Amino acid sequence: MQKKIIPEWISVGVLSERTGVAVSALHFYEKKGLIKSQRNAANHRQYPKHVIRIVSLIQVAQRTGFSLDDILAELEGLPNRARVTLEDWEALGSRWKTELDKKITQLTELRDMMTDCIGCGCLSLERCRLLNPYDKLGEKGAGPHLMSQ
Repeated sequence: MQKKIIPEWISVGVLSERTGVAVSALHFYEKKGLIKSQRNAANHRQYPKHVIRIVSLIQVAQRTGFSLDDILAELEGLPNRARVTLEDWEALGSRWKTELDKKITQLTELRDMMTDCIGCGCLSLERCRLLNPYDKLGEKGAGPHLMSQ
């Protein structure tokens, strides 16, 4: 079986087909600065083929709970953004692993608090560790403390 050769520049339709991402979402990513295109002579968007990897990374990152702003910050920090290298991907993966570990810990704690809450059924704002964890704001006295900052 012969390997299909991808041209250096691809259309938004080809990018959509290759990544499974809707054309409208690709346009949105471009507006957010996550990906970049240039216009050809017919004024159609063209993307460098390495954008396929970036769009795939965006999809994976979103599925694991990273916001588009988080993803953009990481992409902007890559030294070779025009042509992302294996070293760039490894460094990004290492940083995201740390963030994912934090999220896993937070979700585990939340799950355990929910189990306690469901078990007791109190839903008391004064005692509930889920609705009022450790009553930190209660130490400041009555009133809307978050609204006054």
